[in-house]
Amino acid sequence: MAGDYYEMLGVSRDADKEEIKRAYRRLARKYHPDVNKEEGAEERFKEINRAYEVLSEPELRARYDRFGEAGVSSGAGAGFQDFTDMGGFADIFESFFGGFGGAAAQTGRSRRSGPVRGDDLRLDLKLDFREAIFGGEKEIRINHLETCEVCRGTGAKPGTRPRACPTCNGSGQVRRATRTPFGSFTQVSVCPTCNGAGQIIEEKCETCGGKGQKQEAKKLKITIPAGVDNGTRLRVSGEGDAGARGGPPGDLYVYLFVKEDAQFQRDGINILSDIKISYLQAILGCRLPVETVDGEVELTVPPGTQPGTVMTLEDRGVPRLGNPVSRGDHLITVLVDIPTKVNAEERELLEKLAKIRGDRLGGKGGVEGFLGGLFHK
Repeated sequence: MAGDYYEMLGVSRDADKEEIKRAYRRLARKYHPDVNKEEGAEERFKEINRAYEVLSEPELRARYDRFGEAGVSSGAGAGFQDFTDMGGFADIFESFFGGFGGAAAQTGRSRRSGPVRGDDLRLDLKLDFREAIFGGEKEIRINHLETCEVCRGTGAKPGTRPRACPTCNGSGQVRRATRTPFGSFTQVSVCPTCNGAGQIIEEKCETCGGKGQKQEAKKLKITIPAGVDNGTRLRVSGEGDAGARGGPPGDLYVYLFVKEDAQFQRDGINILSDIKISYLQAILGCRLPVETVDGEVELTVPPGTQPGTVMTLEDRGVPRLGNPVSRGDHLITVLVDIPTKVNAEERELLEKLAKIRGDRLGGKGGVEGFLGGLFHK
């Protein structure tokens, strides 16, 4: 491998171990093949990995400073790096991807014997149409892990304490070094005795069976904001599963789903509904009571209203999420009810009206011809 290791990491020759470690982490995040798909990124990653492998070990670094590449070509590792002193190679991915639970991140956490944050939980909650519009308090029931009150999360019988695992000395992992003609390799794996916990519980708590947690049912009251819709997600902090070994609990995420309503539909922050009127009301105009989410209001239908006309009731719609003072509108579509049958008196009057208007009559009694001319001229 050509090139100076210090230049590869972008550090001076008198850089301390922490500076070298920071430089390596930064470059590893940038050039790792899972992150950087550009040509040459994988080769660059191998170079900085090799450079850190040498410069992070005092003995190898001293030989490199004195003899260069020739001084470490047979004594350093050939491609595998033990990242344990950095907190695990998974830390690179945790810091890069924001701590989301990828496989590498999960592996890194399993090797730590300290507190572990609990899992987040999801709950799907159905709301009535008006509940979604106006919000309010809602009682829910969840099942989650809570810290055992008897052992206070230790998993040990009261009066006793867990002790450090004798196999891994509390680290939760074991190392095995292997020397080969190509160099020295270090293999790191989860401790088989404590399964990565770093501690052994000799006398388990009888209440939780040594787990430190218990499954519990719980009732909660949550606040539904006005204006929520299908798919809205609410976060309830600290109501997920309890963390292991005294770790903080996860969060509860409530996903909302709104039931359909027989009268109303929703279009963003607007509410839609229909009203059916007679053809005479459409011709002459009228005032009618209509139902809104706020209750009954009076709607004025002007004379000559056409079928399909949309009338607007301002500020009778859905409150804007996060700003309940601002509301959408209620849009009412007017449907005109045209009768298919009329009695003799009605027919006589309609025929007179058609004659006055000069409308041609025909078909079944002339009503269709009259109305066709009335609404489509």
